[in-house]
Amino acid sequence: MSEAPAQRVDEADWAAITEEIGEHGSALTPMLLDPAECAEVAGLYDEAERFRSTVDMARHRFGSGQYRYFREPLPAPVAALREALYPRLLPIARDWAARLRRPAPWPDSLAEWLDRCHAAGQSDPTPLLLRYRAGDWNALHRDLYGELVFPLQVVIGLDVPGADYTGGEFLTVEQRPRAQSRGTSVVLPQGHGLVFTTRDRPVRSARGWSAAPVRHGVSTVRSGLRRTLGLVFHDAA
Repeated sequence: MSEAPAQRVDEADWAAITEEIGEHGSALTPMLLDPAECAEVAGLYDEAERFRSTVDMARHRFGSGQYRYFREPLPAPVAALREALYPRLLPIARDWAARLRRPAPWPDSLAEWLDRCHAAGQSDPTPLLLRYRAGDWNALHRDLYGELVFPLQVVIGLDVPGADYTGGEFLTVEQRPRAQSRGTSVVLPQGHGLVFTTRDRPVRSARGWSAAPVRHGVSTVRSGLRRTLGLVFHDAA
């Protein structure tokens, strides 16, 4: 199973995806997991031993619903997708850093980058499964777990919108320089990934390039069960 998702990552039109991310701050990928693979990954949620922690969103006032962070070793398809996506997103990350005149601390391989995270005290794995039922939602937020941050992340839909659930659109809100914020909603097709901004991204301004902060969340699920796989490329303290 792990080879097919990585191959699909490599076969995607990354020039087009990069252009769309530059325009909108996010972009859908082609299918990365087929329906059987989606069901297999979603089914891992009930195997508690695979996870290092479980978060009840309502208890922490993050919204409503639940998510679980995987423990090491990551399941094969999760690890394969993370490793295949990192080098595709790396040129975007470095380009953004150059535009914003910031350091670009990300090495060529995910393994090297995670070693740096671990050396800085960020040693907890961050890939996660999220589960929403009717009435659940996720407040706007940013996934920052320490000083070291990779500027892009990916969420993959594991269920069929309109059939398995209704509502539950993926939301981003971008704070534009000296302007009102811009909101975007995306319906996640089953098996497709959405690449989106982790913290902020460069946007053109009167002075050249400015950093536009971005937050993301999930609108209220109206019915059914919505599950997603989240891939964050920096580990947590």
